[in-house]
Amino acid sequence: MKNRNHTIPPWLRRGIPALDWLTHYERRDLRGDALAGVIVATLLIPQAMAYALLAGLPPEVGLYASLLPLAVYALLGSSRFLSVGPSALLSLLILTQVAALAEPGSPRYLAFAMATALIVGVMQIAMGAARLGVLTNFLSQPVLSGFTSAAAIHIALSQVKHLLGVPLPRTDHLHELLGELVRAVPQTHWPTVAISIASIVLLLAFQYLLPRVLARWKSFPPALAQSLSKSGPIVVVIVGTAIVAAFHLGASNGVSIIGEIPGGLPRFALPALAAAEFLPLIPLAVAISFIGFLENISVAKSLAAKRRQKVDSNQEFIALGAANLAAGITGGYPVSGSFARSTVNFTAGANTGLASLITVAVVALAALFLMPLFHHLPQAVLAAIIILAVTGLMDFGMPRRLWRYNRADAAALILTFLAVLAVGVTKGILIGVVSTILLHLWRTSRPHMAVVGRVPNTEHFRNVQRHDVQTLPRALLLRIDESLYFANAKYMEDFVLRTAADRPRLRHLVMICNAINFIDASALETLTDLLARLQDAGIELYLTEVKGPVMDRLADTEFLEQLGSERVFLTTEEVYEKLASLYLP
Repeated sequence: MKNRNHTIPPWLRRGIPALDWLTHYERRDLRGDALAGVIVATLLIPQAMAYALLAGLPPEVGLYASLLPLAVYALLGSSRFLSVGPSALLSLLILTQVAALAEPGSPRYLAFAMATALIVGVMQIAMGAARLGVLTNFLSQPVLSGFTSAAAIHIALSQVKHLLGVPLPRTDHLHELLGELVRAVPQTHWPTVAISIASIVLLLAFQYLLPRVLARWKSFPPALAQSLSKSGPIVVVIVGTAIVAAFHLGASNGVSIIGEIPGGLPRFALPALAAAEFLPLIPLAVAISFIGFLENISVAKSLAAKRRQKVDSNQEFIALGAANLAAGITGGYPVSGSFARSTVNFTAGANTGLASLITVAVVALAALFLMPLFHHLPQAVLAAIIILAVTGLMDFGMPRRLWRYNRADAAALILTFLAVLAVGVTKGILIGVVSTILLHLWRTSRPHMAVVGRVPNTEHFRNVQRHDVQTLPRALLLRIDESLYFANAKYMEDFVLRTAADRPRLRHLVMICNAINFIDASALETLTDLLARLQDAGIELYLTEVKGPVMDRLADTEFLEQLGSERVFLTTEEVYEKLASLYLP
């Protein structure tokens, strides 16, 4: 095995991580991979069809997005457990944006969805190749939490019409949706409501009751019990379809059903759109690229940590991009990693990406031979599956935790949450991102600066307001706890000059720079002006603990020439001893 692995060039192993487990595959891993692959497929099939309907697409499109994209990711992804396919959030984004360009469910609508997947794929591959994973940091956790919670509410409410069996116009605004729901309540179709309630009860029983029952059987494997508890969706689909078909509820009682689903595998084809028609999809593709990748990497890292495995963020960008390209040329729509399916894959015993390839095989068999069986599948059942799935996206505990820890972050979360509900998904997430950037600028525009002194009999220097420390009569030691740039340079200058004005006897000012990672051009100009003002006031400026990269940038500047390299010290203790010798006996 080792010799075979050595014949593979390192660059190829990095580009195709599956070569690692393929060349070292052990027979003992097959049982876990096979079991996990089958179990995930039973969860993926109903979810894929449900999410496709949520996106305004025919149900078979969800299956198409679960075949080649999942296989491509299994070969290129750095996570061995991630299950890629349709997701609720991306489905909602497709519906809210593409519906403005074409009628949902129409061939042209599908073409736009496929084109979006292609653009997303190109963007994600480009960002991965350029190692731009850092760009996802602009979506902070509070903003992402507020977005996903609001989107989950929007998704759940959009499915209530299927639970009640009433027609509703599509809208992106919560108040309009609630108004339409209230007006539609008198038209409630009670046979549909009965199916909806039974579906929700059965799903909840599988999710919460079945694990407790199986836990009483001491000999029952815990991992298998947890996996079986996730099989509720396929059981609900089978039971609901059988009941509707047996009692002819679709034809005689008006229960809305899926109807005929074309069988077979997807064909390779590009979306039938002119080049100019791709342009309106770019903003949507940007949002999906980031949100899809964040879904992907957060799940991949959490599962990899449990097995002490590594996940390469940039490779994940490339793998997910390739999966989206595969979706775009096989009649699918944008995909990302699924937390629920990936967790099932992990707990069911998956060891390698072979589990995902087995999932693909099972889904392909279903697409080839089982589609006629879903003809009588009630839409209410799929709506119940979607609603139960998105409840896991809601995290109403985070606002409370953030409010106790940092109210500014809590405000960003609440603002994003309300914006998504009020003005729509894409505008809401944009407001959240902008609020995060503004919040960062506001925080860093007022950097924390502390006057410090030496802790007696040590070389440690601490804030004079927090500790009993030693200070010098005509010297001031000032620690700056932030990088200096255009937004905070003037605040720093005003603080220094104000502090100097309050100390008429001050002759030496020491800036402790151990927390400064960068000084931009505006801040450098401010430092140069500050140095001149201090010199005019008879105050000598010293720098200490300047980091190497910062010192490299200052090396050839006018500021350092005017300051003098002899006034730059390696440690605070060194400059403290020098100044102490001037004032202390």
